[in-house]
Amino acid sequence: MHQLKQYSVAETLEKDLGDPLDPNNIMSFKQVVDIDETEEFPHSQIEWLYNWKLQHYYVPAECGGEFTSFEEFVAFVRVLSRRDQTIGIAFTTLFWSFITWMSGSDEQKQKLANYIKNEQGTMCLGYSEREHGSDLVGGDLTAKKVSGGYILNGEKWPINRATISGISYILAKTAPEGGAKCLTLFMVNKRELDPEKYYNLPKILTHGIRASDMSGIGFKDCFVPDSMRLKNEGDGLEIALKGFQITRTLCAAFSLGAADTALRTTLNFASKRIVYGKTVFDLPQPRQTLVDAFLDLLICDCETIGSARGFHVVPEQFSVWASVVKYFVTTQLETMINNVYVVLGSRFYMREEHDWGIFQKVLRDNSIISMFDGSTVVNLHALILQLRPLTKYRSRRKSNTMAEIQGRLETIFSLEKPLPTFTPTELELFGRGIDDPLQGLEIALQQLEDLKQTSDLDEQVLENLLQLGNLVLEELDNHDQLIANSKFEYGHDQSPELFEIAKKYCNLHAAAACLHMWLYNRTILGDFFAKGEWLVLSLHRLLRTIRHLPYCLSEIYVENTAQELLKLYKEDKLFSIVPFQLAQSQSPEDKPYATSGLQLKA
Repeated sequence: MHQLKQYSVAETLEKDLGDPLDPNNIMSFKQVVDIDETEEFPHSQIEWLYNWKLQHYYVPAECGGEFTSFEEFVAFVRVLSRRDQTIGIAFTTLFWSFITWMSGSDEQKQKLANYIKNEQGTMCLGYSEREHGSDLVGGDLTAKKVSGGYILNGEKWPINRATISGISYILAKTAPEGGAKCLTLFMVNKRELDPEKYYNLPKILTHGIRASDMSGIGFKDCFVPDSMRLKNEGDGLEIALKGFQITRTLCAAFSLGAADTALRTTLNFASKRIVYGKTVFDLPQPRQTLVDAFLDLLICDCETIGSARGFHVVPEQFSVWASVVKYFVTTQLETMINNVYVVLGSRFYMREEHDWGIFQKVLRDNSIISMFDGSTVVNLHALILQLRPLTKYRSRRKSNTMAEIQGRLETIFSLEKPLPTFTPTELELFGRGIDDPLQGLEIALQQLEDLKQTSDLDEQVLENLLQLGNLVLEELDNHDQLIANSKFEYGHDQSPELFEIAKKYCNLHAAAACLHMWLYNRTILGDFFAKGEWLVLSLHRLLRTIRHLPYCLSEIYVENTAQELLKLYKEDKLFSIVPFQLAQSQSPEDKPYATSGLQLKA
């Protein structure tokens, strides 16, 4: 496989963290499960990451840091999260700094960059309140203007790293009458406050990520200077919603890391456990379950990596794309983890047995990701409000429009293409109906047609891809017709049917992302990727949720995909379209699960 330099940071971090199955390593499965049992914040592990200088990759290059692309960022957050989501999430609250990179003054940016790089600084996000949840405008925390600053009163809750952080991004109401301009955002530096005027709320006991600093913060007549205000009074909601476009997309990296571990530790069992004279992996049903899980990871890879690169090319389209990724990837992988646990049998529920009980921790920790930074309902609702403009734009495309889309798609999906610098000022609250991956679907289908004359691809694979690709187009046309004939509702009174329609749009979006990713990278991501059998299975898997199709298209494709899965597992490589090298396992064959103390549940 071609070496893509944007994955070198993740590979180096992975190598330095060492084998997670070695209990002596800093973020081994044993260590992180022990931390989870104590529910104490992982200070040593966080300090190790700071000493490794990982925080520099959260600061843009123009502010003196090492951040260059979201694709690189997703890869190393995935490395952290495959070991432990608690630590991955705790460290990655640093990413809220993007609010300042996006909307801060030069002085605020330099101050924050120095704080992160040289003082092991971290931050948290105070948007939600106990009584108001995702209704940000309905919040009660107020900021009253006084000479030289504001007086804060109220509480924010729940907040990850609310207590163990130096800077809190606090959304406060500055206009009591309400409305879209009633909120202002503050970058509150605790060190510059009167300690008698703010307080931390008690740690919240949670189902998963139990060692996190999940709590809240309160203010009582607390003065904050004007220098802590971001942009202008009344700009808070706009900054908040644009910031969510970034963080919602990047939540996918947490899910991808957890899903890798869920599948890997299940394979560790299934490839050694003997029942009925065979390994569990050699039995048809669990084998299919694990192959489907692998396909889910590849599908979500295409959607996530495409979107991470898309930020640099079409930031103005992310009011749509961020909602699609946040809904689709996190829920698809949540379901995938729930699907594979039946292969692991009752061991999935044990807190000590099999790889130190990491599976049950992954299951608990990962279940919150789809709720982060906007739940599935919030993201689908945001998408519903844009379905009609999307349909209108698609119906009005001209030849020059398609040529522009094709140019952008190549930069977004071709992993060898250099990316422009991310310009957060180009984020838009509404995407004006543009969504390149799906609106460029016909371009992908024409490229498939062209391959008949120009490639040595297996004819049946290509025929399958064309057939399935045209089914995706047919479903998209049906979707557009349905939206065009539907009644539009403003606000939050959307029908349950529209939520189902939005889910279907996300499925079609993922299918288009898979097609684009394969077409632009066929020659650089290895033989398995190039053959396209995985893509046939993936498109079939996505379409089966929408329309009636045969259960299986090709047993040969399934078998070849199963062999690739085993190969990556044995070589300690990431389950991904970019299967970079993971830390080498020291004892892959050490423990055959040949006794029958536990029964296969699949």
